Amino acid sequence: MPSKPPPIKKAPKKEPAKKEEEAAPEPAPAEAAPAEAAPAEAAPAEAAPAEGEAAPAEGEAAAAPPAEEAKPPTPPPPADAAAPATEEPPAAAAESPADEPTSAPVDLFIEDKNDTSVTIMWSQPENIGPTGLDGYTIEVCKDGTEDWKAVNEDLQKSCRYIIKNQTTGDRLKIRVVAVNAGGPSAPVCLPEAVMVKEVADRPKVRLPRFLRQRYVAHVGDKINLTIPFTGKPKPVVSWTKNGEALDTKRVNIRSSDRDSILFIRSAERDDSGVYEMCVKVDDFDDKAPLTLQIVELPGPPASVKIADTWGFNVALEWTVPKDNGNTEITGYMIQKADKKTGDWFTVLEHYHRLNATVSDLIMGNTYKFRVFSENKCGISEDAAVTKDESKILKTGIEYKPPDYKEHNFSEAPKFTTNLSDKATTVGYSTKLLCSVRGCPRPKIQWMKNQMIIGDDPKFRQICVQGICSLEIRKPGNFDGGVYTCKAKNDHGEVTVSCKLEVKQPIVAEADKK
Repeated sequence: MPSKPPPIKKAPKKEPAKKEEEAAPEPAPAEAAPAEAAPAEAAPAEAAPAEGEAAPAEGEAAAAPPAEEAKPPTPPPPADAAAPATEEPPAAAAESPADEPTSAPVDLFIEDKNDTSVTIMWSQPENIGPTGLDGYTIEVCKDGTEDWKAVNEDLQKSCRYIIKNQTTGDRLKIRVVAVNAGGPSAPVCLPEAVMVKEVADRPKVRLPRFLRQRYVAHVGDKINLTIPFTGKPKPVVSWTKNGEALDTKRVNIRSSDRDSILFIRSAERDDSGVYEMCVKVDDFDDKAPLTLQIVELPGPPASVKIADTWGFNVALEWTVPKDNGNTEITGYMIQKADKKTGDWFTVLEHYHRLNATVSDLIMGNTYKFRVFSENKCGISEDAAVTKDESKILKTGIEYKPPDYKEHNFSEAPKFTTNLSDKATTVGYSTKLLCSVRGCPRPKIQWMKNQMIIGDDPKFRQICVQGICSLEIRKPGNFDGGVYTCKAKNDHGEVTVSCKLEVKQPIVAEADKK
């Protein structure tokens, strides 16, 4: 009994040691393990003397190992040994904030769903921590229960996940948990349970652009047209031709979740028509018409005949073919053949009229003609041949040139552009212009104040192609006056006049001084 008070008195000395250990850096948690072990081993050592004091040797032997292990200056008392053991793990957790879990993910929502799966998306947590994020766990449970089960075996790295293999009609509650070294975070849940059912979407036929107009194919071609569509749940696809059900012996229809294929192994002209595709979901439907035209070579013109023959020319006429090949006739090809040789030569190609004139035939030869029809598939295999023949007769030909009365081009002179009044300055050359016409070409004469200028070198007279000009070189004070241009030929004469004013140059007063 007297041995127990001393440990109780030593307990106050342990408190500052604990504070030093708590205030110490991170190595302190590592020393906690031997500190915990020392009191654990010291307890049985002290319990032995309490039962009997007759074995002091054994008590000394038992006390010796704790003396060696209790190297810290203040070993914990046995009575308080359990208390520090329970208080140290929270202290260690407080000293390592890196092991804290992240915050909950955010913005969880449904991206898509169908009758067996649900696709969800979310955003990463706002607070991830220095250790980073290991991944996510996706948990589900049926509505009305709390039996949460993880649907992903491994941590999900991305923020999108498809929950597969669900039962149609189930209502599921879904939540996502972020996981890191500190453990799982708080979950983020969808606000409401999700019904595992395909989202209803109005059906829509996506007719390709090349099928929005008439689709043309040749007889014998293989038709394979794919028309995509959309709609949820899977739309019911149906086809009609000209408002009636399809002949499944001729046309095959294969439909998937995304598109429908119209297939004809070998097209015939009877396959032409307006096909209509209809997709229906519940009470909603959408239709798209498709016009299919199967064409082939046309037949020959119904008839052809020689309408007239004159000189070296033959006029032909024909009628449209009875069979146009299920498309419009784009033209005709006309050929001729000499009866002597029998060889056919093309005269006209891509001709659009129902009549034509064949020219440049050889005198004395006999000709027959034939006409082919043409459409977008090509030229007809057969031709319509004229029953009659045309013979170019040998007749005397004498060329008589027509009598032409010679036109009289004689004309009296006439000014088409008159002279205009003009002003110039002393010392600055100027030019007077006018234009005249007449046949024969009129003779031009210039005058100044009714006086003929003649060959005065001060003046330069030019007349080219009816344009008459008079150049006055460096006029003086006395070169002003009335200038006249006279045009004269055998049929008359005409004059035109203008006034020329010659001004003195302006001299500044400073130059005068």
